[in-house]
Parts: sequence; C-alpha cells; structure tokens
Amino acid sequence: MSHAPVSTIAALATAPAAGAVGILRLSGPAALEVGRRLAPSVPAEPTPRHAYLASFVDAEGRTLDEGLFLYFRAPASFTGEEVVELQAHGGPRLLRLLLARVLEDERVRPARPGEFTRRAFLNGRMDLTRAEAVADLVAADSEAAVRAAAAGLSGVLAERVRALEAPLRDLHADVEGVLNFPDEAEGADADAGARVAALLTQAQGMLAEAARGRLVRQGARVALYGPVNAGKSTLFNRLVGEARALVDEEPGTTRDVLEARVEWEGLGLTLLDTAGLREAPGRVEALGIARTREALSAVDLAVLVLPPEASEAEAETWLREAGATAVLRVAGKCDVASEAAARESELRVSGRTGAGVEALRTAVLSRLWGSGAPTAVALVSERHADALRRACEALARAEAARHVSTLEVVSGEVGLALEALGEVSGTSVSEALLDAIFQRFCIGK
Repeated sequence: MSHAPVSTIAALATAPAAGAVGILRLSGPAALEVGRRLAPSVPAEPTPRHAYLASFVDAEGRTLDEGLFLYFRAPASFTGEEVVELQAHGGPRLLRLLLARVLEDERVRPARPGEFTRRAFLNGRMDLTRAEAVADLVAADSEAAVRAAAAGLSGVLAERVRALEAPLRDLHADVEGVLNFPDEAEGADADAGARVAALLTQAQGMLAEAARGRLVRQGARVALYGPVNAGKSTLFNRLVGEARALVDEEPGTTRDVLEARVEWEGLGLTLLDTAGLREAPGRVEALGIARTREALSAVDLAVLVLPPEASEAEAETWLREAGATAVLRVAGKCDVASEAAARESELRVSGRTGAGVEALRTAVLSRLWGSGAPTAVALVSERHADALRRACEALARAEAARHVSTLEVVSGEVGLALEALGEVSGTSVSEALLDAIFQRFCIGK
C-alpha cells in the first residue's frame, strides 16, 4: 500500500511536561526546508542520520535554544518521507514556541494522533500489526505487555498471520481457477477439503490465544471475597505490600471495593478487596456487599477466602455467589487454625504472617495463565480477535459446504476468511478502520 500526502506534518514527540529533552518531529516534503529555518547553521544538504549541534532561532533570528538537529532522508526514515527531528531542552513553553514557529509555514499542519505511524504503514515501512504494536508498546504497563508488544513490533504476529494468509490465498486461487478454467485447472481442488480443515485448525489456534492477549494487554482482575472476618483485608495488604485496607477485629470493616495494581511474573494484575458477605448487614455495609457482587461478575478470577470455622455448606454458599466467574478457594487465617481445620483441596494462607502467600500467587497465575511464561504470547487485541473469529467462522462454513454445497460457496467463504485476515495484516483495510486504529495513538507518534 502506498500513499504520498502532500502536506508536511509536525508535532511534539515527547510529553508536554518539563524534562531533560523535548523532541519536535516533522515529516513530509517540506520537513528539511522548514526545519532549517529554525536551525539555519545546518548545511543545506545535511548528512542523513548525523546529529548536528545547532542553535534554534525565532523569526527574527534570536536564539531560543541550542540542541541537536537530525535529518532522515526518504524513504529510509520511520515514515518513509523526509523527516527532521529537533532535540531541544524539555521546557514546555520552549517546545510550544518551536512548534508554533514551524506551523507558521502554510505547508505545515499539526499532526493528528498516530499520523506518523499511519504514514509509515501507508508508505510500506511496516505492516498493520507492527504499527499497532507501536501503540501497545507506548501503553504497556507491565513487563509482559512490554515484551509482547516488542515481539509484535519485531514481526512475530505478522509472521503468524502471513503463515495463515499465504496458503489461504493459494487455496482461493486454486478454487477460483477450477471455477473459471475447469479444463486447465482440473483437479486443483482435489485436496481443498483437507486444506480448509488444516487452515481452520491453524486459525483456531491463533484465536485461542486471544484471551491471553487480553490479559497481557489489559492485565487481569482478581477479587478477594468471602464471609466477614475471614482475613481478606489482611491478605490483600500482604499481597499488595502495603497497608491499603483497614483491618479490625470488628466484622464488616470493609465497606467498599478497594483496588491495587501489582505485577506478578511480569503480568499486571488489579487486586480487589471486597466487602465481606453476611446476612442482615447495616445499611452502608449492604451497599458494599452489593458492590462486591457486582465486582465478582466482572473479574477474571475470584479468590474465596474462608475462615477456619467455615463449614462445607457455608463454603458452597459462598461459591455460588461467584456465579460463572472462576473461583480459587483458600483457607485464611492459617496462623490461628489447626491443620485439621483446612480441607486437603484448599490452600492455607495467612495475611498476618505471610504463610502460603507465595503458593497463592503461583496458584492465581496458574489459574489465569496456565503453563508457560506470560510473555510467550503473540499480542492479540480485541480487534484481532474479532477478525480471527470471523475467519474461523468462514472457514468452518467452507469446510461444511465442501460436502453439501457448490464450489462457488466454498470459494466465497474462503474469500471472506481472507478478507477478515486482511484486516489484521492491513492487506484489506478501509480508511474508517485505519481512523479507528490510529485514533488511539498519541499525537507525535
């Protein structure tokens, strides 16, 4: 895909806050000429990728700052266009003055969110999966998210999509050849059924990773819940590493849902401490219990913390409170309970002493992730998952149609699968979809 915008765009590529360095980026046909107006000491034909120490001046030639001037010649630049970067000191007012200076030129306009990366995609410098990985890397707030986005930026997801898209395109060409040139292409569709089945299995394997991709991208939500006075808040504080929740012997201390962000084995998690569940609570406590039930329906895992004296019948009652949410059951306050008080299937933990807490962390990660490291995933977004789901559905219909319908139907379904995959790779993507994708980028990226 190729596109050559006539406008030159400019934006600050660093956050609008005081810092050691601030970067002003220009891309487009007038980037070098306009950039040299701010740095007139730079040669008319600067060496690409060479850092020039230069004074940045205003319209009257008065020095505003001293910094670095870098020029990237098209097409060997991030966007595939002429690119100039001015690296100045990171004063917000100074950077706004420099930006205003370049925008005085009628050929330059402010860049829209993600427009630099969008131009890189349109000019063939990267495919769509890599372009989206740029935004994922900027937004990553856990080690797993950083490593998965970096893998996407290096082309891991792109390679997997191509490995599915290329044989699917070959299959579509063979089926179309039989339909349009039956004599010349006779027998080209003989193994079409087996090929569709194999590609369906491959696509389903990628789709199965969508849930893991969401966990890496957004982090998991894990709620501690159970009866009052079971030690949930003490355990919450221990897991978080600081006293975030009030702890008292009086039952019903927690009246609201508390949240804290942690990172375990590189995976980001939001832990929730919820109000204890019991009959006949006070009015304010009842509001907290209602919020507990609401939170339980929206988490990835619920950890049921039971007191030593809880009976099996009571435990079953608390398990039902979680509804369809997966539950990990633990015995709390093990520092004051006998060995016999806990069932063999339960983890024994103590928020006060820390006993069993590491085993609990391991069990939580195992329930959320299964085996392997959280970084071992091709980052799959909700958009990717939807496209993969539609590709799987089309291939499933193609497989069924192979036995009961015409070859035209098989070809049509394979074409739909290709179109869905093209939305991931960028080979078949609309302007509206590109707008939606790049709108989530920051300005200057």
